[in-house]
Amino acid sequence: MKKLFSLVASMLLFVNISQAAEELSIEKQLVGIVGAISGTVKTGQRELKAGDKIYLNETIYAGEGSGTQILLLDQSTFTIGADSEVVMDTFIFDPATNDGKIVASVKQGSLKVISGLISKKNPDSLTVEVPEGTLGSRGTEFQTIVSNKRTDTLLIGPGKNNTLGLRPGAVLVGNKFGQTMLNNPYSVASMKQGKAPGKAKQITNQQLKKFNKKMRALKVAKLTGASKEEKKALKKKIRQELKSQGFEKEEIKKIIKENIKIDKEKRIVLLQERGEDVSEIIGSGDIESDIQTSSENEINALNEDDPNFDPVIQIKEEKKEKATNKKDKKKNKKAVKKKKGKKKKAAKNKKGKKKKAVKKKGSTKKKAVKKKGSTKKKAVKKKTTKKKKAVKKKAAKKKKVVKKKKVVKKKKVVKKKVAKKKKIVKKKVAKKKKKKKNKRKRKK
Repeated sequence: MKKLFSLVASMLLFVNISQAAEELSIEKQLVGIVGAISGTVKTGQRELKAGDKIYLNETIYAGEGSGTQILLLDQSTFTIGADSEVVMDTFIFDPATNDGKIVASVKQGSLKVISGLISKKNPDSLTVEVPEGTLGSRGTEFQTIVSNKRTDTLLIGPGKNNTLGLRPGAVLVGNKFGQTMLNNPYSVASMKQGKAPGKAKQITNQQLKKFNKKMRALKVAKLTGASKEEKKALKKKIRQELKSQGFEKEEIKKIIKENIKIDKEKRIVLLQERGEDVSEIIGSGDIESDIQTSSENEINALNEDDPNFDPVIQIKEEKKEKATNKKDKKKNKKAVKKKKGKKKKAAKNKKGKKKKAVKKKGSTKKKAVKKKGSTKKKAVKKKTTKKKKAVKKKAAKKKKVVKKKKVVKKKKVVKKKVAKKKKIVKKKVAKKKKKKKNKRKRKK
């Protein structure tokens, strides 16, 4: 039931534009309807609830932890995140040709845009204005966050190499200082005041968490906060207005089935581009099968007042659908169980590998420590030996020097003694000669 009301309300709005234009004046031009709401969301004059109409130039304020999803007349979807302020400045749409123009302004907070018929006809016709510049949609899905003189813009998809042959999506992020084209899914660009936009980069997990956080209050179109009576009243109103448009039961079934199929295909493409597993979605038992069953039950209620309506056939059909759903759920459970088993096995293997790695690391560390110890011992031994040799060498050298000194000293002493002796001998000889001389003189 989650997406049924948003889909049905969207169909109701875009087929009934000509009638709405007659009923409304130019001053109060209808642009869309509130498909879902969470928390407190207001305009300048009123508090919004699911099913309320949105008019041109109305400022939508979403409080903290709140959000809303606006379904525009051309099937575009504007999801306004928590703590946000968004204005629809321009909305021109011709349902006969799908020509038109959409201009919205984000003063603060977050806005997620899924483009509709106007962008499909002319990709340049949807523009979102932000304080730092402009975001030009090229027929795609994107989200922007405005905060602290900075705007971050994320392209969600579809990308240029999508498998369904859809038109490649892109967002032109620009201001008077320059432009950046986002054309790869999950690429992001930042724009600061007074500067050209930054280059396109692949989004990080942390940035993606930031974008998702803004939309946490409102992940899918749902009637959060409404009482059972309000929900019933809204369903009844949608059924009555659809019936008044002259839609046959089978036509409505076909339209809703097509919308669900397109939505499913888009989801598969986006998940494939992000490298995520899509086997569960392709294997039918996904949320869309439940939506389809519930939507058909809702549509069956349109003809309950028809004279040809057979409740027995209706009950049989419902039983068949329930049985099919049960089978799908069983398949899903098995698939989930299998997946869990694989995950457990993988976790066990990972644990085992981790243990082995730790063990290996420990033994390697021990070996390294042992090796280091032995190397250190060897180095110390070598150093000690070297030191001893050096000391020995030094001592020997010293001894040599001392010995040499002693020899030299001895030689000097001997030399001195010899010289002294020679002197004494010389003196004695001279004395003797003198004595002899004197004797000779006396004799004469």
